[in-house]
Amino acid sequence: MKPYLKEHAWSIIEEGFNKTNHEISESVFSIGNGHMGQRANFEETYSGSSLQGSYMAGVYYPDKTRVGWWKNGYPEYFAKVLNATNWIGLNIVINGEPLDLHTATVKNFKRELNMKEGYLYRTFIATLSNGNELKVEATRFVSFAMKEIGAIEYLITPLNFDGTAEISSYLDGDIINSDANYDEKFWTGITQTAEGNRAEVTVKTKKLDFVYTAMKETHVYLDSKAITPRSVNTREKYAEVVFDAPLKEGVTTAIYKYAANVTNRDHQTDALTTVATDRLNAAVALGFAELKDAQKQAWAKKWQDSDIVIEGDVSAQQGIRFNIFQMNQTYTGEDARLNIGPKGFTGEKYGGSTYWDTEAYCLPFYLATADQEIPRNLLVYRHNHLEKAKENAAKLGFTKGALYPMVTMNGEESHNEWEITFEEIHRNGAIAYAIYNYVNYTGDQAYIGERGIEVLVEIARFWEERVHFVPRKGVYMMHGVTGPNEYENNVNNNWYTNRIASWTLEYTLEALAHLKASDPDRYQTWINQLNLTTDETTKWKEIIEKIYYPTVEDLGVFEQADNFLDKEIMTVDQLDDKHLPLNQNWSWDRILRSCFIKQADVLQGMYFLNHKYDLATIKRNFDFYEPMTVHESSLSPCVHAILACQLGYKEKAYEMYLRTARLDLDNYNNDTEDGCHITSMAGTWMSVVEGFGGMKVIDNQLYLNPFIPGQWTSFSFKIVFRGARLMIRVTQDNVEVTNETNVDVTVNIHNEAYPLTANSTTSVAQ
Repeated sequence: MKPYLKEHAWSIIEEGFNKTNHEISESVFSIGNGHMGQRANFEETYSGSSLQGSYMAGVYYPDKTRVGWWKNGYPEYFAKVLNATNWIGLNIVINGEPLDLHTATVKNFKRELNMKEGYLYRTFIATLSNGNELKVEATRFVSFAMKEIGAIEYLITPLNFDGTAEISSYLDGDIINSDANYDEKFWTGITQTAEGNRAEVTVKTKKLDFVYTAMKETHVYLDSKAITPRSVNTREKYAEVVFDAPLKEGVTTAIYKYAANVTNRDHQTDALTTVATDRLNAAVALGFAELKDAQKQAWAKKWQDSDIVIEGDVSAQQGIRFNIFQMNQTYTGEDARLNIGPKGFTGEKYGGSTYWDTEAYCLPFYLATADQEIPRNLLVYRHNHLEKAKENAAKLGFTKGALYPMVTMNGEESHNEWEITFEEIHRNGAIAYAIYNYVNYTGDQAYIGERGIEVLVEIARFWEERVHFVPRKGVYMMHGVTGPNEYENNVNNNWYTNRIASWTLEYTLEALAHLKASDPDRYQTWINQLNLTTDETTKWKEIIEKIYYPTVEDLGVFEQADNFLDKEIMTVDQLDDKHLPLNQNWSWDRILRSCFIKQADVLQGMYFLNHKYDLATIKRNFDFYEPMTVHESSLSPCVHAILACQLGYKEKAYEMYLRTARLDLDNYNNDTEDGCHITSMAGTWMSVVEGFGGMKVIDNQLYLNPFIPGQWTSFSFKIVFRGARLMIRVTQDNVEVTNETNVDVTVNIHNEAYPLTANSTTSVAQ
């Protein structure tokens, strides 16, 4: 698809209304605040193709699993974040004709997502079939200052007529998820009321008893004079307030709609109406302008901590800011019960649940840009689900250990594809790696003794039972797995899976040894509580020593899985463009038989365990596998960008960076209408900071080994490291690091140590 969004450093801009792009734009222009989110649906009626989407964090439904052939071990349900009450809706009828951009003639259409200040703006001129022409300007946001509040300003100006506008401001809880397995509606109505300017709808999920109250207040003004509502109407799961607004040519009618959205995740069920009333009263008292100013201030703080500035390349600049913006909209880290869904608040694909994406790709962003408690909460989330992870392993026949789910809301597995649910067990390694990554970056060794060791031991126990010993070869193997490359299923000895399993055993033993030395009492408490025996740890050491790694000796590379080299080996550039993307043009049978790789697999190991391999080894594997990789997972380009930077492949690094940064803006994978690829957006941040910035933490020391793409004049980013906030700016000639805090820190630049005292700057030649 030809890109249609304008390049701008701080905004996403669409000019001209093209109906075929509408659902893509609904995803791209989504807004959220960690508590709730909203696709960029129109406030007014739109009868064309659209995915109406309002979502509340942590509110989900166990949709009954639907498969053609039930297999033992399948989860009973697929957890789905619920499409919730539509709080933005306005039905507007002009002189008897509905305002509907699907049927009207539209000109001067512009939609803008202002990322700097955190709001969505839209304007257009519509000509209705009766010849009435009007201009509309609409602004909305969900508030960071008041997380349960959404606000809308909607301005109507008649351009060639006088008349009447019937304005219905409504709440609609009669919603269906587009991905419902059986077309079931997941909500039942409890109450719906409307009186004066205010309406309320309270609904409850048919299972799990989530209760959600939406309450809104609407004000309509003509030339600054308030208009009294004409009537109110209710039906099950629906409530509206109706205004008759006299229209005068050239005079603006202003509609202000404020909505409070509260659930019994955060409040007592019987207090929801009271809480919503209090929240709404506070919002209305402030008014739209003050709420919008508070939104601006909240986003200024977020950008202060997480912005990346790229000079000389607007396309790259827009891409990275869009990714950072969506990450900050999706997860704030205040609530350890929440996690980061692959689509965030932008769509329903993947159910909105937690994947291994969080640990592998999102954690580094929060480690470096947020208070330490926020990434820690991502680890706490998994610790809180440990008992469920042990149950998941037991359901598959394991006698001990924990298998974290591929997809989850509450710790139970809720993914129902065989090759994913039962075979893609490498996800367990990502959970362990996240603990290592957190401790290595923050220095918070206490987390190991508090929670981390329990998770590590139970994951290690799973790997111990999952491998099997092959006496005639004297090695441990792992059969029947799917690695990160989901275009190769049910293989034996996927190199990455075997390697991350053995590494987990190594790290668990290291963590136990460190805890024993640093806190022997707590160590002994855990040994007793976990009933950890010497026989177990001895077995782990044996597995580490004897696990089998498929290799291609003559090429000096790790073989992705047994017999991978027996396939017809081709590179992607040998394919005609008509075949790409493979997942939309080839049968699954053809994909599985091919050598083509969906995303980093062996190279995922080269990224995670980078400190374990020399540059020559990384180079051989990169040069072999990257040309066969189609990057049809959003998680793929970032890993390749980081490794390309390390190898000095500047053009490849830049190519992969643009692909990950603009994946949704340019709809690379032809699927953005389903929602944005939120978790891979963290990988875009990694591409700049860990890739072009060359940031690593080794033995409690911060290392930077930056280089700058030729397309850029400079780039800069901020990170928080051990209490110090650092601004790193890289040009073609030098690297400048400024310590913006009172905490002293040492930074290694191109492997030379530079002490940075409080509020000081050092500059090093490139």
